[in-house]
Amino acid sequence: MTLRQIVHLPEPILRRKAKPVTKFDKDLQTLIDDMVETMREAPGVGLAAPQINLPMQLAVIEYAEDEDEEEENEDAPPKPKKLFVLINTEITKVSEEKIMGVEGCLSIPGLIGEVERHEAIQVKALNRHGQPVKHKVAGWLARIFQHEIDHLNGVLFTDKATRVWKPSEEDDTELD
Repeated sequence: MTLRQIVHLPEPILRRKAKPVTKFDKDLQTLIDDMVETMREAPGVGLAAPQINLPMQLAVIEYAEDEDEEEENEDAPPKPKKLFVLINTEITKVSEEKIMGVEGCLSIPGLIGEVERHEAIQVKALNRHGQPVKHKVAGWLARIFQHEIDHLNGVLFTDKATRVWKPSEEDDTELD
């Protein structure tokens, strides 16, 4: 596996809509593995192909759905993280309820912002083998999904943020 270089603003690819994936070959499998390794090394919880300078509808996300609860119960064993590979993703349903949260981005280092997102969403996508999948996600995981799907459409969190700032040591924000 190879670590890929994460591009930063003002790289133009970050503002372009990515193209659908049509070939599910060995090269795609290698790319997905590289993206997962790059995301983990960064470290981040999500990475979209445009962030590594590829105009493809591909994103990887890794998150333990109950990660927030772990912080409250420090004696509990760590929850296993679940890896999502999303290809040609489409949001099919959103909750009416929206929630404000703080986000950061591996492609916009040094800034975080408050972004309002749907509390829950449903998506349809293809998995790494080209098979259709559906995911219903809520809470922080729904926020990560929406952030990564935005990347596939050339949208950055700063476009939606009500406030953006440079984080201090106390700000503990996971990056996509």
